Amino acid sequence: MKLNEIKDNEGASKERIRVGRGIGSGKGKTGGRGVKGQKARSGVAINGFEGGQMPIYRRLPKRGFNNIFASEYVTVSLGRLQTAIDAGKLDAKATVDAAALKAAGVIRRPKDGVRILADGELNAKLTIEVAGASKAAVEKIEKAGGSIKLLAAVESVAE
Repeated sequence: MKLNEIKDNEGASKERIRVGRGIGSGKGKTGGRGVKGQKARSGVAINGFEGGQMPIYRRLPKRGFNNIFASEYVTVSLGRLQTAIDAGKLDAKATVDAAALKAAGVIRRPKDGVRILADGELNAKLTIEVAGASKAAVEKIEKAGGSIKLLAAVESVAE
């Protein structure tokens, strides 16, 4: 095989249809838009319009609300911590906190803090400093010989 022989597989890319180029093309005159009316014109966006019937987003009742002051934690499972330690990304002897987890690539950003959950097994003896943890996670950490310190949640609202 030579560089000048390389080409796409058959049917890998479609050629675009040139609309409005004469009756013989099969897509001439109205260009596949039907006849007249709002949708035959340019600049039409009628999402959610149901032909005058009450739209579904107005037929259904509102429910619930979003609390803008709620803390949003990043959850990390014990199994994920163990995987990071086995891969050599986390140092088991150093303190595991949000900054260490970010550096190891376990979390992307700490948001309002990190919360540890009990999924998976933990064999390493860890010292952990995080915003929160489930009771089962705390038990597993202490059973493995480690310790956990819960920090006060980071306040993201400046007053």
